[in-house]
Amino acid sequence: MGAKRKKSSTSFLMQGSVLAAASLISRIIGLVYRIPLHRIIGDTGDDYYSTAFEIYNILLIISSYSLPLAVSKLVSANMTKGRRRNVYRILKCALLFATVTGTAAAAILFFGAEFITDTIMKTPYSIFAVRVLVPVLLIVAVLGVIRGFFQGLGTMMPSAFSQVLEQIVNAIVSVWAAYVLFSYGGKIGAVLGNKENYAAAYGASGGTLGTGIGALAGLLFVLFVLCVYLSVLKRQMKRERPGTEDSYTYIFRTLVITIVPVLLSTTIYNCNNILDQALYKNIAIFQGYAAEQYGTWNGIYGMKYRTLINVPISIASALAASSVPALTAAYAAGNIRKAKAEIYMANRFIMLIAFPCAVGMCVLAAPIMQLVFSDSTDTAALMLRVGAVSIIFSSLSTLSNGLLQGINRMKEPVKNAAIALVLHLIVLAALMLLLNLNIYAVIIANAVFGLIMCILNARSIRKYSGYRQEVKKTFLIPAISSAIMGAVVFGVFWLFDTLLALQTVGTIAAIAVGVLVYFITLLLFKGLNEQELLKFPKGRALANIAKKMHLLK
Repeated sequence: MGAKRKKSSTSFLMQGSVLAAASLISRIIGLVYRIPLHRIIGDTGDDYYSTAFEIYNILLIISSYSLPLAVSKLVSANMTKGRRRNVYRILKCALLFATVTGTAAAAILFFGAEFITDTIMKTPYSIFAVRVLVPVLLIVAVLGVIRGFFQGLGTMMPSAFSQVLEQIVNAIVSVWAAYVLFSYGGKIGAVLGNKENYAAAYGASGGTLGTGIGALAGLLFVLFVLCVYLSVLKRQMKRERPGTEDSYTYIFRTLVITIVPVLLSTTIYNCNNILDQALYKNIAIFQGYAAEQYGTWNGIYGMKYRTLINVPISIASALAASSVPALTAAYAAGNIRKAKAEIYMANRFIMLIAFPCAVGMCVLAAPIMQLVFSDSTDTAALMLRVGAVSIIFSSLSTLSNGLLQGINRMKEPVKNAAIALVLHLIVLAALMLLLNLNIYAVIIANAVFGLIMCILNARSIRKYSGYRQEVKKTFLIPAISSAIMGAVVFGVFWLFDTLLALQTVGTIAAIAVGVLVYFITLLLFKGLNEQELLKFPKGRALANIAKKMHLLK
């Protein structure tokens, strides 16, 4: 039994690592291509681009964002019981659901784009980028179902590979289309007497065009893999005893019942971004700020700050998605001990990553902004410095949402997110109206949202699973190790920047030294043992290095 538990935990961590690695690679690609994209469309175009994505994201969340998680949960539960006929029926029902909801969302976006961009978001020129994203809602809905299907089967490879492929195509098309359409928009704007805004607007629509083509490439890949796998599944279904499958009506009802709580949770959890933008821009107008000023701040926030901050947070999202099937299987089998072990490993893994990322971005905020986006302004650096703590809160709250869903407590994230949403909007309005913190109010309010979610979700997990959060190895040691790393990183960068006047070299050197220092201090403080280290990708190589450095016995 102990060997089985160990194998399951290792498998979960490896599968989660595969998806997390793919998400990290995708985020890095996204970070890299947004550098030339920003230089083409500028801060004004960044505002149009990020506004369009917030509108698109909320409709995507409502229509299909919860589908991968819900499908993986149902598929995992049925595969555990050997009910492959049901698995096939779940796939068909989910695809039908995705087609209907994706089409409905696309219609809403198409017909409501002008009202949303102009009246609600106060960014009328973002309508061009929004309209390009209309068909993407259907594509991504179907793509999400197939990814969730394979995750439920216990393999993250199709999802991982399709994510990377999607982002590569997205990067290439986005930069090329933005360049072409920016020039075209400038010509139209010259005729209409508004060259700058039309050029930025058309350039932003080129960026969103890449999103659509990338999603289509990912869909074509997973469809190919699905066709290959279905021939195997159908052969297995023939060996299954007839009559074991549920009716389509029952499966569809179960799918809806599973989706709705996840949908409510993810919608409330993620709609804070679009509500933030709408509230921020309306209050900024009330306070007398010009559209160019608050639009520039929002462009920096959406394109630069959030792009950087989302790189480590994406690991939490991937780990949350990969943890649900394992938790569901353990919970369905009544193995509470195994479920607690999965929760423990997921929390440990994400905190080991979140803490150093938060400290590193805080300490190196200015040089990172300069290195990545060639932005030396105090505004951009202060955004990243103030918001770095959000990496910890957002990572843990995202993960805990998935953990609660994995133990069949679907309503808890919904209630917790609703409470956090209301409180964070009150904080946002107060910081803007009373302290006039403008865009920094949005950043602080988002950190408050994540913190409240962490506290409420932790209480819910403890209540319904009996899991008591271990503090020393999960939080305290990573925090202390990260603080030491931060001090060393600051010293290395200061040495290169101040004494040698080599800022770029200093930034890269500081990051490299920081990784090494964090690894060493983590082992010195017994934050990881050899058995845990071996469960990580390339764990054996890391363990051998640690032994040579006399950090492991």
